Amino acid sequence: MGTDSTAARTLLDKADKLVIQTGNLLNWGCLKKKCPSTPSEELQDCIRTTLNEWSQKFSPELVKEIPQTLECTVPQAMETINLDEREEMKVSVKLFIVSPSHSSVTQAIDMACSTLGVAQIDSMIIAPPPLEDGRSFSLENLQPYWEELESLVRNGKVVSIGTSDLDKALLEQLYLWSQVKPASNQVNLASCCIMPPDLTEFAKQFDIQLLTHNDPKELLSEEAFQEALKESAQECHSSAWSPIWILRYSVIVKTRGIIKLKGYILQAQRKGSL
Repeated sequence: MGTDSTAARTLLDKADKLVIQTGNLLNWGCLKKKCPSTPSEELQDCIRTTLNEWSQKFSPELVKEIPQTLECTVPQAMETINLDEREEMKVSVKLFIVSPSHSSVTQAIDMACSTLGVAQIDSMIIAPPPLEDGRSFSLENLQPYWEELESLVRNGKVVSIGTSDLDKALLEQLYLWSQVKPASNQVNLASCCIMPPDLTEFAKQFDIQLLTHNDPKELLSEEAFQEALKESAQECHSSAWSPIWILRYSVIVKTRGIIKLKGYILQAQRKGSL
């Protein structure tokens, strides 16, 4: 952070929520020169750069009021979809739940729609939070999130919903229990070189699209977020902050398969204010 970072640190140390929006990464000249080797590294680069850009807008004399929710953006990178071109675009998002909070789903979708200037998301994948103590993920863990997704579909905010890293048994349980069926399931090929035959057969039978991805089980740990925050906002109390959810969006031109927009939205919370 630059010489006028005192005000930004003051805001960070007083606020309860932090929203980081990268805008369209394709507009970031600095990232075009880099090739992060993993999605986690890309995200941490985005956090640092966004906080650095945001902090430079502030000076101590301009801080008259401390907002409860800080919104950190890179203004020159923010870009919405031209409504005249909306039908030509497919808007897809993947939501990573970092800390259990069922209301995160609706908050994230509302924010994504507002950021992109659209009323509806075409496709949404959810990656529920990793479980502690080596517990196995179950349908019970997923149900509260899926119910919120179903509500978004019924309200017309999302067209299709999908899951990430479910094996055949859990995908079948979700399919039988749910009212709005999963349209897709992502499989991490780092953990299996080929699609499991039983999963492939089940997906084919019930018209569930199997997709591949290379996201780690934990896209951003609390420690990694605090480290990125500390590097960007020196002397702020970074250990007081915890990421709640991360949404990654992409907008693709349907007929050409070209990515027009890509970005991240992250929400963090001060511990003790949940």
